[in-house]
Amino acid sequence: MMRFLHKIVRRAQTGGFPLFRRIGILHHPRKPESLELASAMESFLRDRGVQHIWRDSAWDADAIQRHLENVDLLITLGGDGTMLRAARLGAEREVPMLGVKMGRLGFLAEIFPNDWEQPLGQMLEGNYWVEERLMIRVRVERNGTEDRCEVRCEYDALNDVVLSRGSLARIVRVSASLDGGYLTTYTCDGLIVSTATGSTAYALASGGPILPPELRNILVIPVAPHMSMDRAVVLSEGTEVRLRVYSDHTAMLTVDGQFEVEVDDKDEVVVVGSPFRARFIRMRPRAYFYQTLMDKLKWTV
Repeated sequence: MMRFLHKIVRRAQTGGFPLFRRIGILHHPRKPESLELASAMESFLRDRGVQHIWRDSAWDADAIQRHLENVDLLITLGGDGTMLRAARLGAEREVPMLGVKMGRLGFLAEIFPNDWEQPLGQMLEGNYWVEERLMIRVRVERNGTEDRCEVRCEYDALNDVVLSRGSLARIVRVSASLDGGYLTTYTCDGLIVSTATGSTAYALASGGPILPPELRNILVIPVAPHMSMDRAVVLSEGTEVRLRVYSDHTAMLTVDGQFEVEVDDKDEVVVVGSPFRARFIRMRPRAYFYQTLMDKLKWTV
């Protein structure tokens, strides 16, 4: 409660925008240039009066968790994968993120390593807006004895969760139920459950629709379906998706492309909207998404 009131006071003092006093800078541990840029950004921020700054690897989840209680902003230096990691960690604490593109595509990043001082200064002056994006929550349940259900694991995802064939090049059969009602059984390489954010990732490569990031819809998309439904299904935010895989070999659940869980026909994969939202600092116009999409995918003529 005190943290919530503190936010209200800070926003009132700055005309509706929080004044960033405590900033974490997360560098990519395998990109030495990101460490150099993190140091330059720290100096830039301190020169402008930001005194509470810490730097760490974007892959060190434990270290980041220890700081999140006292952070107003996370600056991530890396690709979209780095931002996915930061989003999962910061969402619970409502910590916004500012992404610096140091990867290949950079759909989620806002600024570039060769032009960061002006937009960073603009943000410190309060000239920005916050974009909120839906996340999804997935858990793997295994039925035990006496009608008891064991939750094997639970994760939040910003892009997608994928239930797939695993390492063997064999199809799987995946039954899907929506809000307790049976939908269909897919015969496919895998099934993607995606957010609007993930609609430009694996879902797009699998023929799914492109959704603007502010939509709170969930997509269900088969990967290489064979003699089964081959269209994407668009669901509302509150829909519960239950999946069960049928195969003679172990299948794999992948979360944001960063966590893997082996599943079999004793498991049920449950996907719902997460109670948390990913928050991104934006300085570009609110219609930036469509031009970025054309540029990144090189669809402009």
